[in-house]
Amino acid sequence: MSFLKFVTLSFASLTFCFAVVETKSAVAAPFSIVADGLDNVRGLSFSPDGSLYVTEAGVGGSQLCSASFTFPGQQACIGLSGAVTRIKDGKQKRVITNLPSYALSPTGSQAIGANDIEFDAAGNPYLLIGLSAGVNYDNTPFNSPNFGELYKVDFNTGAVTSIADISSYEFAKDPTVLLPNGAVGSNPYSFTIKGDTAYIANANRNEVLSVKLDGSNLKTLVEFPDQTITTPTQEDITYQAVPTGVAIGPDQALYVSQLTGVPIPQGGANIFRVGSDGKATVYADGFTQLTDLDFDTEGNLYALQFANQAFFQGNFDGSLIQIAKDGTRKTLLSGNGLESATALTIGPDGAVYVSSKGDRAGVGKVLRIDPKAKIPESNSALSVVAFGVLGVGSFIARKSKL
Repeated sequence: MSFLKFVTLSFASLTFCFAVVETKSAVAAPFSIVADGLDNVRGLSFSPDGSLYVTEAGVGGSQLCSASFTFPGQQACIGLSGAVTRIKDGKQKRVITNLPSYALSPTGSQAIGANDIEFDAAGNPYLLIGLSAGVNYDNTPFNSPNFGELYKVDFNTGAVTSIADISSYEFAKDPTVLLPNGAVGSNPYSFTIKGDTAYIANANRNEVLSVKLDGSNLKTLVEFPDQTITTPTQEDITYQAVPTGVAIGPDQALYVSQLTGVPIPQGGANIFRVGSDGKATVYADGFTQLTDLDFDTEGNLYALQFANQAFFQGNFDGSLIQIAKDGTRKTLLSGNGLESATALTIGPDGAVYVSSKGDRAGVGKVLRIDPKAKIPESNSALSVVAFGVLGVGSFIARKSKL
């Protein structure tokens, strides 16, 4: 197969405002490192035999290099450096390689590629590759999967079979939503499976899609409208929702985490509940830059913050937050080794497994965190936090509306 040209997002830089907000000192639950040395680590999932599979978005490559739309002073290139890694019996091994990857050059950071992996009830694995192929561009053969598609995987042969071409679907639905080079504005970031259906969060299109695992009935399940905040100077700013993680709750409803677009207001991210009627309501609010969520067998919900402050402030300390059935919240880990957190899953042992340093090459980790371990008390403090309309690109590949 082949894949096409693509981009990340345009950018803009405007004035800053400042606000005094309440922050908490670092929280550190005990954790262990179960995988290390990963390239832009992303989604993770356990197979029926207890092995942990992790997607690596790769480090880009040396082909189709051009000025990055995210960081205009740098080059971004593509290559076949993406992978799926298995952790089994304490051993770490890449079991699928040569997956498409787009990243800054030469650092290999901020990559987009293999975004997520999940297993159905029968134990069949499925792989989601993010970003999108460019529609109406000349194909460049790479003998690899395309960007912007959902695949069924055969670990025995290494073969991947396309289930859903999300790029083509989005272009057919609205060919006017394009990025600056004409590529489709799309970035399927994560998915979950319930029965015979996959539910896919498309961060760039602010929607959740559903598709049968036989590839039929690809459709938009719910769209998330733009939101508005008012700055201390009484200026109204509109920003996009940016859905990221998806999970099935104990009530069988769909729950969706929200990153938010720029200016990424602190405390402005929500967890949405999508009922059988397809309507989304806010289930929990007050988060910042959520990238994933999941439920344990006791009905506790875990939410993951990529960073506790807007990424352009330069502090990438993230947080793992537990939300009990009665709504009580407990921060299990904040900073202290958790940063640029990109995905989580609940293990068969009841522990929470988290992808950390997910925006960098060669240093990505998977942390194992015991939610029942005793956590030290944390103190609150007031601090001045900058927020403003700074349309800088992030690894999530968002298109800003300023």
